[in-house]
Amino acid sequence: MTLVAGIDSSTQSCKVVIRDAETGKLVRQGRASHPDGTEVHPDAWWTALQQAIDEAGGLDDVAAASVAGQQHGMVVLDSDGEVVRPALLWNDTRSAGAAADLIDELGGGDKGRRAWVDAVGIVPVASFTLTKLRWLARNEPENAARVAAVCLPHDWLTWKLSGARGLDTLRTDRSDASGTLYWSAATNEYRHDLLELGFGRRIAVPEVLGPTGIAGTLPNGAPLGPGAGDNAAAGLGAGALPGDVVISIGTSGTVFVSSDVSPDDPSGAVSGFADTTGRFLPIVVTLNAARVLDAATKLLGVDHEELSRLALSAPAGADGLVLIPYLEGERTPNRPNATGAIHGLTLRTSDPAHLARAAVEGMLCALADGLDALVARGATANRIVLVGGGARSEAVRKIAPALFGLPVLVPPPGEYVADGAARQAAWVAVGGDAPPTWSAEAPEVYEDTSVPLIREQYAAARDAVIDRVSR
Repeated sequence: MTLVAGIDSSTQSCKVVIRDAETGKLVRQGRASHPDGTEVHPDAWWTALQQAIDEAGGLDDVAAASVAGQQHGMVVLDSDGEVVRPALLWNDTRSAGAAADLIDELGGGDKGRRAWVDAVGIVPVASFTLTKLRWLARNEPENAARVAAVCLPHDWLTWKLSGARGLDTLRTDRSDASGTLYWSAATNEYRHDLLELGFGRRIAVPEVLGPTGIAGTLPNGAPLGPGAGDNAAAGLGAGALPGDVVISIGTSGTVFVSSDVSPDDPSGAVSGFADTTGRFLPIVVTLNAARVLDAATKLLGVDHEELSRLALSAPAGADGLVLIPYLEGERTPNRPNATGAIHGLTLRTSDPAHLARAAVEGMLCALADGLDALVARGATANRIVLVGGGARSEAVRKIAPALFGLPVLVPPPGEYVADGAARQAAWVAVGGDAPPTWSAEAPEVYEDTSVPLIREQYAAARDAVIDRVSR
């Protein structure tokens, strides 16, 4: 049996899976937690990775490994390869002003957004790496002066695993590079001019590898694959087919589909990322997903199972109670300083069941808006593949078809990002023109009649939110 390892270094934890390269059968696995916050020192990821590897029985017997990770996080290194400051993560919104400035500097308004889409396929928002570099240059000039290179979380972990030290040995892949604002998935080239525009000077960046490029080797000599951003890896791990729109409900909510063409969306709602196979990955991302359910459990003093039961006991549309789930600001729509809101509160709706239903529906409505944006930009949507921790909620699974208007497939619970990394590692180890086909358990299928009223009342309340004071 040839074994491969897949690693998922997410916002909340590190997961390691060891699988059979031929069949995909899970052999062993490990997990370790990450610290909370939107600013984390990469050393914490490295410690968690070592713990997860140990729990998974080590990597000495694997033929290849690959690292997938949270996207956009700014890891800055000095000339000796030392981390300059804690990484700013994708969900740190302090660079919202920098994002607006970058749009202004390419013409402002629609002209500026169009210029960014033409250049790199995406419009600046606070999540993307370049906006964080701009924030660093303006707010921490002493740290900025020390920076010799910038990379992403999965790049840095791959580099550490390989034992490399020189900045010229940093490697990344198309999917993660496509979310930086200074690399174009359409041309497969860095835009060093935009990196210099954002940071004020040119710095080193990782080499971008193809789908089976070798990023380094493990101590046992096994190759390290190029890795991937978490969403691209999840699509690979879930085995999504053409026309399958993957909706992942984790810390963030993502709606994406593999495509032969990059979307053209100057509004910025749909980002033109790359996938793990050499194609494109049009994607919509929300900051608020599973944590909306977490917040509802805290408000009601219940666990997730009881929240689900309560939600399913209330009528569709929660009798007009609407929860707008902008609990951490929002990325799509671009409202980094927005707060959440509850509308339609009456004596009739003032009970736990209605609030539980509104929380589930509000989270799903935000994702349904993302699905609409993808379809409007030419994506084919035949069915939904629902993954992530939020998909474990019975209420989410049963309510989703009424909001998405499509059949919803829920694969068995799994670590789909880590599985995608493992499947990429198997591709590296075995070779061929495409990743190996792994057998998978049949998904659960959920179908229901569409209920337009839920989306309509959500849309009516969506923009009636209050902005908090920016940090």
